[in-house]
Amino acid sequence: MQIEEVPAAQTTRVVTVPNALSALRLVGVPVFLWLVLGPEADGWALVVLALSGVSDWLDGRLARRWGQVSRLGQILDPTADRLYILATVVGLALRGIIPWWLVPVLLGRDVLIVALYPVLRRHGYGPLPVHFLGKAATFNLLYAFPLLLLGDGHSLFATVAKVAGWAFAVWGTALYWWAGALYLVQVRRLVAPRARQVT
Repeated sequence: MQIEEVPAAQTTRVVTVPNALSALRLVGVPVFLWLVLGPEADGWALVVLALSGVSDWLDGRLARRWGQVSRLGQILDPTADRLYILATVVGLALRGIIPWWLVPVLLGRDVLIVALYPVLRRHGYGPLPVHFLGKAATFNLLYAFPLLLLGDGHSLFATVAKVAGWAFAVWGTALYWWAGALYLVQVRRLVAPRARQVT
């Protein structure tokens, strides 16, 4: 497996349309959590999740097309993804829709990734690019949670949504940890040569 360093940012601008979309996604995280836990307005919560998914696709596409890829955007985008996963998992667990054991299983992977950032920084690297498996895992999880929310009922539709939601959740969780393991391997391959040079 070939390891590539983080490519240089194409722009140092902070105020760009893709960054604005990512910032709006971040604002939507507490809104989603309030909708799920406060009034339990599941329909509106699903709208927020859907808009987040559309903006996630749109900000990356616009950044590449308009030459507005930036280091800030490379940080904001996966941060928004992880915060939506955190908010959704916690919200659904508090509602009793998913079991609590799933919370540390998913958050443990993110703790591992965050713990590797100081190691990369100490060796002169920034955060590594998001791996395709990580994107696939996030895609599965962001499909799973709305379906599980729709499955919170007793109708035939709710039952089908729950089954489909758990299928996405199982695959998403497995891919999430697989992507985390690949990230760990990438970090090890990057820092090992430099560590040998120091010693």
